[in-house]
Amino acid sequence: MNIKMIAEMAGVSVSTVSKIMNNYSDVSEKTKQRVLEIIEQTGYSPSNSAKTLATKKSNLIGVIFAGELNVEFTHPFFVEVLNSFKKQMGVLGYDLIFFSNEKFISSGDYFARSVHFNVDGCVIISGQKMEPTIRDLDMSSIPCIGVDLELKGKKSGFVMSDNFQVSSKVVEHFYLLGYRELGFIGSTADSDISNLRESGYVKAIESFGLTLNRQWFVHGDDFFEPSGYAAMQQLIQTENLPKALFAASDMLALGAIRALKEHGLRVPEDIAIIGCDDIEACKYTSPKLSTIRQNKERLGILAARMLYDLIHNQSGGGSFVVEPVLVVRESCGSLLNA
Repeated sequence: MNIKMIAEMAGVSVSTVSKIMNNYSDVSEKTKQRVLEIIEQTGYSPSNSAKTLATKKSNLIGVIFAGELNVEFTHPFFVEVLNSFKKQMGVLGYDLIFFSNEKFISSGDYFARSVHFNVDGCVIISGQKMEPTIRDLDMSSIPCIGVDLELKGKKSGFVMSDNFQVSSKVVEHFYLLGYRELGFIGSTADSDISNLRESGYVKAIESFGLTLNRQWFVHGDDFFEPSGYAAMQQLIQTENLPKALFAASDMLALGAIRALKEHGLRVPEDIAIIGCDDIEACKYTSPKLSTIRQNKERLGILAARMLYDLIHNQSGGGSFVVEPVLVVRESCGSLLNA
């Protein structure tokens, strides 16, 4: 049994059956009841492929972890955002399909693959060393939402935290605690998010009239713990250490703390540290990590709602910037309320 046979039995077109199955209002009540009775009598349950042929919609969303260096499923921040996104898209009636890029880094075409799988839209998770095909997809007719990735296409939008506020809150808190010698650990130079946090950090330092020491600005290969460890090892080789340090991610901060402990240095007594993301591990480290909380659930829900509106032509894209919150724990040397 298929949708064509249902249409023949009811004496109507396949498109009419499709409209009835999808609750369109431009079908007479008499026709609707006749078709529904046949569906009930035959026990017909349309397959996903049949629905796709009838409606031109697959109810599939492509998930892309962008960049040659990407977070995959290993970064706690993006995992929580994606879980929130998945739940919201599920409520809206969509399933997710994950695109691999291992085989397609040099020649992959995300747009062609999106067309092949007939996805209704894509969510693109920020990475590093971005493939050119990401921009091609962004500029295509397929609705796309970037997470921590600015998209500019006519059918695109993006969500991210206010990264200038992220850095400004850190510098303000350090300043109020009496710290004047400030350092920074970031990711690579081709990471847009790391660059935004670093430039915001520099601007905030200058706005407080503090001296900027570039020797105390070091970078890892990505946002993960080993990179934080290696960056701190590099920083320890300088003649003097800063009194306080902002790491562009919690994982970088945790790596930095590990390196400091190995050298017999204490956090926060010798150097105060604040991370960014507020992953679950922050609550259980020693010392507990002060951080900037990004509202991961809100980012995921916003991404889902924006993509849904783009798919249904209810919006023209745009962006949402979510306000971050400073979470004060032990590693910054103060348990005062932020």
